[in-house]
Amino acid sequence: MREPEIVLVTKNQCHLCEAARETVAKVASEAGLGWAERRIDDDAALRDRFAEEVPVVLVDGIQRDFWKIDEARLRRTVEAARRG
Repeated sequence: MREPEIVLVTKNQCHLCEAARETVAKVASEAGLGWAERRIDDDAALRDRFAEEVPVVLVDGIQRDFWKIDEARLRRTVEAARRG
């Protein structure tokens, strides 16, 4: 089984981002995976791409969810990515 890369794109002072962080941390932990957070505040390219959709979850570089991160959908996406 492979380990998918999970990235949460956030911004400062974002209540949806706080909830997304909890969801991503829970799903990643259950799957025994790490994850990374990148802020659009620090990255012009991310800001240009995702400014209106934050928070955004990327799995293996593909946008999988935004705004309100669905825990069950993220879990299914991670499981599918692990299977390849």
